[in-house]
Amino acid sequence: MNLVLFEDSGFRNLLPLVWLRPCFGLRCGRTKLIDKIRRHFGWPIVELYVRSELEAVTRERFELDEPNRSSDICLINARTLVRGDVNPPGRGAAWVHDGRLIAATLPAGQFEQLGRHDLLDDERMAEWIDRLTPEPVPEQVELIAYPWDLVAANGRVLELECTDGGIHEGEIYQGAHLVNPGGIRIAPGSRIKPGVVLDADTGPICIGRDVLIEPNAVIQGPCCIADRSIVRPGTVIRGNTSIGPVCRVGGEIEDTIFQGYSNKQHDGFLGHSFVCPWVNLGADTVTSDLKNTYGTVRVALNGVPVETGQHFVGSFIGDHSNTGIGTILPTGCVVGVAANVFTQHAVPKFVPSFAWLTEDGLTRYRLDKAIRIAEIVMARRDVHLTRAEADLLATVEQLASQIESAGWEAQ
Repeated sequence: MNLVLFEDSGFRNLLPLVWLRPCFGLRCGRTKLIDKIRRHFGWPIVELYVRSELEAVTRERFELDEPNRSSDICLINARTLVRGDVNPPGRGAAWVHDGRLIAATLPAGQFEQLGRHDLLDDERMAEWIDRLTPEPVPEQVELIAYPWDLVAANGRVLELECTDGGIHEGEIYQGAHLVNPGGIRIAPGSRIKPGVVLDADTGPICIGRDVLIEPNAVIQGPCCIADRSIVRPGTVIRGNTSIGPVCRVGGEIEDTIFQGYSNKQHDGFLGHSFVCPWVNLGADTVTSDLKNTYGTVRVALNGVPVETGQHFVGSFIGDHSNTGIGTILPTGCVVGVAANVFTQHAVPKFVPSFAWLTEDGLTRYRLDKAIRIAEIVMARRDVHLTRAEADLLATVEQLASQIESAGWEAQ
């Protein structure tokens, strides 16, 4: 069996989180969706079918496995979240949810007749799905439809993935407190300073390699702090939170996913949110994640309001975006790619990609300046902006102006 991951048109409902990455590159729990598929299906991933604009960066970022020659192909939706070991559908069978293909198994020859563009075409996919034998979707499998689905699932996934507690290989200073140490994993090179409380009574805690937890920080499980991240003094991280690699965080955080390589170093509350890489949240940036009516939250995806059906929804912040000091983000706020929010006035619920929002209103952020700043910011973490990544930013600037047009018109 060989696995092929593919993106379908549902990627649009995950923007801005997937402007600069394929859907399977999103983090949930301790790892990314692609890592869970590889682990729980147990077969090699031999091909990645993504949007054309992502092909170059996908080749740079994701390694493929050696294929099993002449084996069947299991086609898996890039938005699939797998929470446990599972067998693929039978040959000629498919898992389908609400008309969307989750996975299907085909003979190699039949798979080759399916074009990449077919996978992004809803009508062609519907015709193709009709030819397959439906099978029940395993309970370990779900399809991520919206950004808030990742946040809602994060705590459950952390419970499943952080099962290697009781191993404390880092340096734990005198005066640090580990509550339920059997539920805590501390990898080599990490330092837990005096006054820190790691409380695993409410769920497991995983501290990656070379992580620094500074004095008097409090971390409640389930929670994962990935490699080379820094938790600033006095930080409070509540449960259901994943901090990706090379992040610097402070203030109060709960029910949030940091994809990685982002900063929230100062005071301010961040809850029920998803933060993409290369984001900097200025001091005292605050997110609202609950309406004062206690009603369900609507989120403006690509500038168009969508009912979430959930009462707690924070902010979804795209790559390379920034907020100024004292920024207040409303409930269910969406900030696009390379957007800059520098106003203490009311922030709209949707800030388009490549926007510059100040007290004087909304203007467009110059692409050349955005790329230059991205190069500077990434170099500070010893990461080089590749030509493919710069080209992708340029392409996204054009695509976003079309897909997010409703967001610009509303301003």
